[in-house]
Amino acid sequence: MSARTRHAVLAAGGTGGHMFPAQALARELLAREVSVSLVTDRRGGGFGPDLMQVETHFISAGGLAGAGLMGKALGAMRLTMGTAQAYRLLRHLGADTVVGFGGYASVPTVLAGTWRGLCVVLHEQNAVLGRANRLLAARAQAIATAFDTVDGIADADQAKVRVTGNPVRAAIAALGHRPYAVPGEADPLRLLVIGGSQGATIFNEVVPDALCRLPAPLRARLRVDQQVRGPAIEPIAAAYRARGVSCDLRAFFDDMPARLAAAHLVIARAGASTIAELAAAGRPGLLVPYPAATDDHQSANAYRLVEAGGGWLLPQATLSAERLAERLETLLSDPSLLARAGGCARAIARGDAARALADLVCTVSNGDDSRADRGRVAA
Repeated sequence: MSARTRHAVLAAGGTGGHMFPAQALARELLAREVSVSLVTDRRGGGFGPDLMQVETHFISAGGLAGAGLMGKALGAMRLTMGTAQAYRLLRHLGADTVVGFGGYASVPTVLAGTWRGLCVVLHEQNAVLGRANRLLAARAQAIATAFDTVDGIADADQAKVRVTGNPVRAAIAALGHRPYAVPGEADPLRLLVIGGSQGATIFNEVVPDALCRLPAPLRARLRVDQQVRGPAIEPIAAAYRARGVSCDLRAFFDDMPARLAAAHLVIARAGASTIAELAAAGRPGLLVPYPAATDDHQSANAYRLVEAGGGWLLPQATLSAERLAERLETLLSDPSLLARAGGCARAIARGDAARALADLVCTVSNGDDSRADRGRVAA
């Protein structure tokens, strides 16, 4: 690698959907002896003890959309302040490259990077270009995408697009090497219910009722791992126990790779990280997109997996316990359907997304994008 790539600054914050791919890229760049710093806002925290060599710097950031006149004014003030902070920080760090991962926390650093004349790469995790990346796209040298097609990219920016995939945690990427364990007629049926980083109250309301409606032989085989936030854990656990359903309910699963490995079916939102992890692990999903997601990007994410045969879409507007119970009875009664969908999910995984993204960052920052095929970086 050329010595011109010295210090990459990763701009990310907010939810795990932005932070997980940034963390995976950091590991890959460090392995290539590139210095890495993280710039985020107070929501982003840092990469934790596993990446202590990555210094974390906090700046001001604020959104401009949907906050009312006063909220927009405060957001603009924070954006201006954060951009000035990032401009000084980039000079102090001696950075030559900025990688933005979307979300308003990334905007000040990417803007400052462009004003300093640094190389800028954007990474878009969703199937719809996020508003922050849409604002910044014209200033970037390259736009890395998780999906083959991403809505919302201007025609003038299409030539910058490189498909790298969405990096996932190494422990989850490793699950793709394990075959799907098709349950026998008397084996337990393992169901994983997760709501993403924001949780999903609708799952607390609908999933227990749906599972308790299943025929007794199916209920007796169920092993349910469900993410439940707040005080609802005890009432939900009591409902499951009353109907003979074995369950493990927690506010947060800190052993997600193991839970995903054991799952025969996952009920989930359709955030970018969830879709990437289902594909990487080769697990089928019943997807309920978050209806208030910006530009309905979760529905677009879900369609990508469903079109590939890797899952099923259940819009929240039409979700009911009765409808979910019918779908679950069909799927759980025919494990071959689940195994086939798991294989389809795995077929669209990009297992080397972190390497592909790092290749793109290094190629662009070294001033030579000719090695990447137009529109694609093989992952």
